[in-house]
Amino acid sequence: MISFRPLPRDWVVVPACLALLVGLFAAVAPGLPLALLDAALLDWLGTHLTSWVGEGLTHVYRATGVGFTAVLVTMALIHLVLRRWWKDLRLLVMATGGILILVDLVFKPLFSRPRPPGSLLPLDGHSFPSGHAAGAVAFYFAMVVILGSHHPRLRRPLMLAACLLVALVWLSTLYVRAHWPTDLLAGAAVGLAWLTVCLAFWRDPPAADRQSGRALPQRSP
Repeated sequence: MISFRPLPRDWVVVPACLALLVGLFAAVAPGLPLALLDAALLDWLGTHLTSWVGEGLTHVYRATGVGFTAVLVTMALIHLVLRRWWKDLRLLVMATGGILILVDLVFKPLFSRPRPPGSLLPLDGHSFPSGHAAGAVAFYFAMVVILGSHHPRLRRPLMLAACLLVALVWLSTLYVRAHWPTDLLAGAAVGLAWLTVCLAFWRDPPAADRQSGRALPQRSP
């Protein structure tokens, strides 16, 4: 039976992420300081990264696009099916499928922010929030939770690897001028909020103390 079991912190995390999303959009109107900082950061990256680093980041962006991510998610789903980790399978489907709907069908049409000028690759669609950032947070950190729940000793290395990979994806996204920096922050906020909701449905019920009949505290995540 599927139940919604949020932790106390979840009631803070989700509203805070949504408030950050709305606040960022309000703060990046043309001419405002944050919008000027967005443009300055992109210009700085384009000026100071060497040609071979930039070429590598361009390849990273292409490699982590929709096609590659779809293959990666499919492989993860197959792995979970073969392992018969049905609860984890439900989490991954909800996290990855839901984030696509939220970003592409809800938030991007709602905010309609144009992409940065001078993109190094042909791109279409709206810019805010970044689907790259939201999807990376939802997918990679969902996998950290899933694999870490079965292999607790790997939890920290998995978390570190996910953080480094997400950071690399973000840097490549900025270098090719696919998104403004604030798009990435907004995307991360959406990804974290949605993953928090998904984990509330994935989380096991509190373990009952059979002797006393008391409920033991829930363990995170």
